[in-house]
Amino acid sequence: MPPKSRLGQNFLHDQPAVRRIVAALGECGDRTVVEIGPGRGAITRELAAKAGRVLALELDPELAVRLSTEFSGGEADLVAHAVGSNVEIETVDVLSFDFAAASAAAGQRLIVAGNLPYYITSPILLKLAENAGALDRSVLMVQREVADRVTAEPGSRDYGLLSVTVQMHGPAERLFTLPPSAFTPPPEVHSTVFRWRFAPRFEELKVDREQFLRFMRQVFALKRKTLANNLRAAGIDGAAIAAALSDAGIDPKARAESLAVEVLAALWRSLKKTGAISSDEVAPTVH
Repeated sequence: MPPKSRLGQNFLHDQPAVRRIVAALGECGDRTVVEIGPGRGAITRELAAKAGRVLALELDPELAVRLSTEFSGGEADLVAHAVGSNVEIETVDVLSFDFAAASAAAGQRLIVAGNLPYYITSPILLKLAENAGALDRSVLMVQREVADRVTAEPGSRDYGLLSVTVQMHGPAERLFTLPPSAFTPPPEVHSTVFRWRFAPRFEELKVDREQFLRFMRQVFALKRKTLANNLRAAGIDGAAIAAALSDAGIDPKARAESLAVEVLAALWRSLKKTGAISSDEVAPTVH
């Protein structure tokens, strides 16, 4: 079955890499693992041997039928893909999948694994972030440049909105990088596997999730501008900005990418306390 370029299909065939991905999930013999984009089933087969239950989400109905037939040992159809082994294939777009309901049905927080399609990586990461309460940990493969941004530290070139959005939902760490030759067909980029443990920090840092992420969207709006200039461009009063920067111990000439999430949270609290920022909820956009 040839790959479909419109679905961003680049199938992993490097078996040592497959084993490393599943091993990085940790002990999951009594856990439900959700696999995003099983494709031809390389990771699925390894998960089937290690996990208590595997729920594989496949958008391509042809691949879903093929995988269901393999794991059930019998016939499958295009509508239902529940199978007899510990693997269940569901034909669904991950962006519409109900992680909370799946977690409730499993009676536990879910583990997530997957080789994410490059063209919708950021929306998938945001989807997982929004469902952090239903998730325990994940091991994900993404384009190397995306992993650089996800795991970036303050002050680095790659630190920005995506870094803060992911890290506010729990720590992320790079594991290893694979060359294009590990896939069929080979993509034009390298791919990096990273682990993300879900432990949201909003309560700890005393910030409202939706309002804080909206605020982050404002402070990272233009990387060449200082934090103060970005806030002024967002319509926040200059005097209030100066006072809040002083209160949070931030250099007036600082740029957002130089500041840790703890410092950005302190700035948000200071501005919120004075009423300088709006409570209107706007969903964050990450590029």
